[in-house]
Formats: sequence, C-alpha cells, structure tokens
Amino acid sequence: MRRLIQAAIPLIVTVTAAVGAPIAYQLPPQTATLAPGPNHDDVMANCGACHSADYITTQPRTFPDPKAFWTAEVAKMQKAYGAPIDDAAVPKIVEYLASTYGR
Repeated sequence: MRRLIQAAIPLIVTVTAAVGAPIAYQLPPQTATLAPGPNHDDVMANCGACHSADYITTQPRTFPDPKAFWTAEVAKMQKAYGAPIDDAAVPKIVEYLASTYGR
C-alpha cells in the first residue's frame, strides 16, 4: 500500500499543477471609447479598471431620471461586484455618466 501511495504522489502533483495553472486568453479589442465630459478622468480611473467602455455606451438612454439610474449602477458596482470606487469619487462619476450618457 505504501508503494502505491509513493507511486501516486508524482501523478497527483502533476495533475494539481496542471489544474492550478493560470489560463491565458486574449481580450477582444474595445469597440467604443468614452466621450469627453466632466470628470472623464475619474470615470476612466474607476470604471475602466474593471470593464470596457462598451458596457457604459451600450446602456439604454430611455430612463426617466438619468442621475438616479447611474447612481444605482455605480452603487451596484461597489456593493454587488466589489468595485474599489472611493465614495468621494461617486458624485463625479455619476455627474459624468448622467450628463454624457443620460438622454
């Protein structure tokens, strides 16, 4: 039994190393860029760290209150997805998004 265990150890180590290896993948090129506007740099620094501009530019613009919509979206990014957005930057981000991608 001991010999069986000793013989299996190299196999276990090899399989574990193969499973634990990082996966390499190529991201597709961005198809959108964020429009210029107030606090553009804050949005790029906070939002662009996690997702592409496509996510922002493809949001619907039919919401009745753009500021409320974008406030909720930024809060969702912070609370549900754990985005490391400083609370002081939230009003700047919302201002940009509501004024640039509101209606």
